[in-house]
Amino acid sequence: MNEKMKKLWSNQQAVVLLALFVICIAFSLITPKFMKATTFTNIAKSAYYVAFMAIGTTFVISTGGIDLSIGTVAICSALIGGTLMERGLPMGAVLLVMLLTGALFGLLNGIMVSRMGLPAFIATLGTMMMSRGLGSIVSKTKTISFPQGDAPGAWFREFFMITREGGVLPKNFPTGFILLALLSAVMALVLNKTKAGRYILSIGSNKEATRLSGINIARYETLAYVLSGIFAALAGIAYVAVFTTAQPNTGNGFELDAIAGIVIGGTSLSGGVGSIFGTIIGVFIMTVLKIGFPYIGVQSHYQLFITGMILIFAVYMDILNRKRG
Repeated sequence: MNEKMKKLWSNQQAVVLLALFVICIAFSLITPKFMKATTFTNIAKSAYYVAFMAIGTTFVISTGGIDLSIGTVAICSALIGGTLMERGLPMGAVLLVMLLTGALFGLLNGIMVSRMGLPAFIATLGTMMMSRGLGSIVSKTKTISFPQGDAPGAWFREFFMITREGGVLPKNFPTGFILLALLSAVMALVLNKTKAGRYILSIGSNKEATRLSGINIARYETLAYVLSGIFAALAGIAYVAVFTTAQPNTGNGFELDAIAGIVIGGTSLSGGVGSIFGTIIGVFIMTVLKIGFPYIGVQSHYQLFITGMILIFAVYMDILNRKRG
């Protein structure tokens, strides 16, 4: 990335952060209900699973690829883990199985894209269908419920929200925000300060030049998809921690919220430019709009229309920035 492009990219991050503050202030002025503590708790809980998906997919998009399977992989991992839980597997092992499921789907995507030469859109569309079907097959199309309250195995929910009274933190406190912040910081370092991250960005910037420089393109491209799969599974864990159930034939559409947040946050769909910080801000913009619109009487179909307009605008701004760079 040249210096001019870096400057444009930094400016976009500042604009996105400012936009988040402006949106919050606007909702606060329009309706006093928005300023309640419960509103911000709902925003945090609703952002968890989308943000985790978006962190992993930022690596994929930085290579110039796309991952459409993250939403159904998240639910599939939850259904597989939940089914094993019902058969007596301890919760710690269930969570590991969920993460492994996501990693395997990511590995499959990476192999198809980097070694078999399939277009990322087609490869991940296929695994979207496969994961959705697999989740229904394993769960036998049943809704899977995860432990609540003081039930055995419910401890994992504490990583995402406080579920009991009497602790240091109040009940329903969104502890997942702390986990999200820590993982975001770690993955930002991986993307921007490690050899693997620099190679991933280099693949997106100029794949052929990266290959000619002796870098193993397939290895790092596959790594990006594996990370996307792992974070999709982590999103599945966050989802059942907050909502307690996983339903077959769901998950479609989750990836759109994640990708929209990534693009709004400044990661280029053309590859070569990526920001974990921008991604998180973009996801929170999407979530604030989703939570805030009902307070001012905007119905769900209008929300979709407005969200689509925002996404198109963000992509257009990315195109303009790249032309200027």
